[in-house]
Amino acid sequence: MKKSKEVFVIPFVGLKIGIHDFDFEIGKEFFEGVEDTLIEDASVHATLRLDKKETMMIAEFSVEGTVTSTCDRCNDLLEIPVENHQRIVYKFGMEDSEDENLIVLHPESYEMNVSAPIYELLVLSLPLKKIHDVGTCNEEVMLLYNQLIVNAGEPDDWDEDDEDWDDELDDDFDDEEDDDDDKPIDPRWNQLKKLN
Repeated sequence: MKKSKEVFVIPFVGLKIGIHDFDFEIGKEFFEGVEDTLIEDASVHATLRLDKKETMMIAEFSVEGTVTSTCDRCNDLLEIPVENHQRIVYKFGMEDSEDENLIVLHPESYEMNVSAPIYELLVLSLPLKKIHDVGTCNEEVMLLYNQLIVNAGEPDDWDEDDEDWDDELDDDFDDEEDDDDDKPIDPRWNQLKKLN
């Protein structure tokens, strides 16, 4: 995350006790240097409200805008609106934290970089399926996709009400069980059977 890293570094030692507000504009340069990023570009306004207390800091992050990612279906670029917020508690200490909303800072720390929490918040804002609206995907890719997809447009041969299908399946399993009786049993399985 190249974009003047200093912009995202907050020297909290010089801050007074109380609430402090910070604003950040997130663009393409924010994602440069990030390996395997899901986001290509962005036009996002991020805010941080930092409540500094004697022994901890409570950070309220918010993001709102649009990000550019790739469509899961045609791999063309896709603009996605994002809006999200998260609260993170920063406290001082030496122990490790397993809580993703609690970050432990070394007692001698005097600044914190908030680019990672902002990036994570943007990624968490993405939908599970990033796809264009129906009919707006890359036409060439979709034609190729429809040619290569297995059984495209063919009716489903399997019928749940077909009793013969169940019998054939049972016969297949019976044959496999008979075959297994002829094979030597791995001694590890014998040991596991004894556990029951």
